[in-house]
Amino acid sequence: MPKRTYGKEYGFQTRAVHTGNDVDIETGAIKRPITMANSYELPYDPTDVNWSSASGNLYTRNGGSNQKYLQEKLAALEGGEDCIVLASGVAALSGLFFALLESGDHVIFSSVTYIAVYRLLNELLNNKFHVETTIVDTSDLEAVRRAIRPNTKLIHIETPGNPTLTVSDIRAIADIAHENGSLLSVDNTFASPFNQRPIELGADFTVESLTKYINGHGDAMGGAIIGKTKYLDIIRAQSQVNLGGTISPFNAWLIMRGSVTLPLRMRQHNENALKVARWLEKQPSVSFVAYPGLESHKGYETAKKQMSPGFGGVLSFGLKADHDTHNRFVSHLKVITSAVSLGHDESLIVFLGENDERQYLYPDEFHNGFFRFSVGIEDAEDIIEDLRQALEKENLL
Repeated sequence: MPKRTYGKEYGFQTRAVHTGNDVDIETGAIKRPITMANSYELPYDPTDVNWSSASGNLYTRNGGSNQKYLQEKLAALEGGEDCIVLASGVAALSGLFFALLESGDHVIFSSVTYIAVYRLLNELLNNKFHVETTIVDTSDLEAVRRAIRPNTKLIHIETPGNPTLTVSDIRAIADIAHENGSLLSVDNTFASPFNQRPIELGADFTVESLTKYINGHGDAMGGAIIGKTKYLDIIRAQSQVNLGGTISPFNAWLIMRGSVTLPLRMRQHNENALKVARWLEKQPSVSFVAYPGLESHKGYETAKKQMSPGFGGVLSFGLKADHDTHNRFVSHLKVITSAVSLGHDESLIVFLGENDERQYLYPDEFHNGFFRFSVGIEDAEDIIEDLRQALEKENLL
């Protein structure tokens, strides 16, 4: 039976269900199995085998069957030519930077990014390997243009940004990068490919923490880089085969299974987060709400242009209260869980205090401590009631 393929002639939800899956030749099962082997059968004469090749099944560090099925699906969902899946979102980020950058190269990156990006670019690659870096508010296009140097190899942005939900214009920054001979990578984790596809907006690379929305169940870790094969082959050789950032077959299988319901879950995340953000914005004890789906958000017009059909499931907000009150508020929550990560089926909240080392990069309203809130797929009314009763217990209604 020929392999079934599902390209752009099919809708996003159809691709989410079918791409990467096929009938198992040996058993006839209509779902591909987990292949837990770490080694595959060699040819009759293995003397010509390239032991560092990632092109075929050889050794699972070089790439395994479940990883390849997931890569096929993600490339289709992101609208990209190729995909590499690694052990975590940070493995994907560090793999991209390690393979692309050399001493003397210059990188521009968003002032609001995941903490690992800040560590990798502001400290580790800079200090250890002499990669020059500049932190820029990438929501300001003129600031991006001013930061360009003759040796600028890469612009890396995160939009919406973690944890302030800052929005950057992907297409405009892609144009700036390409006009100056640079590449653009976009961390798309907060949006997911359901709401935003940076490759289709001109980016060279999309990075996803698969641990979050694409898996969606809080039970597996993975990361992905989507882009052109000519670049991804370099990343495979250097960051997967030789650094060993390989995803396990079981995690690849779990994420593959979770990704099937991505469109359904994201619709609910989008809807719930917007309802919760609008409710919070009306509360007198709430000092601010940052969510790109609110008309009051600075990046609303840009988000509306590049995000569709929704704005994701993460928001940030603060209370007109002291440090201890923020913590007590969390202790009163019953439906919402105090935990890191995001994109799970359940709602997760984390209090980020005033001592964050990147506080100087955040807008003023974030300086007194705030919550990052990943709104789950529970009934929106129950989420809002949970917030209401916790505010009431602290006399904040």
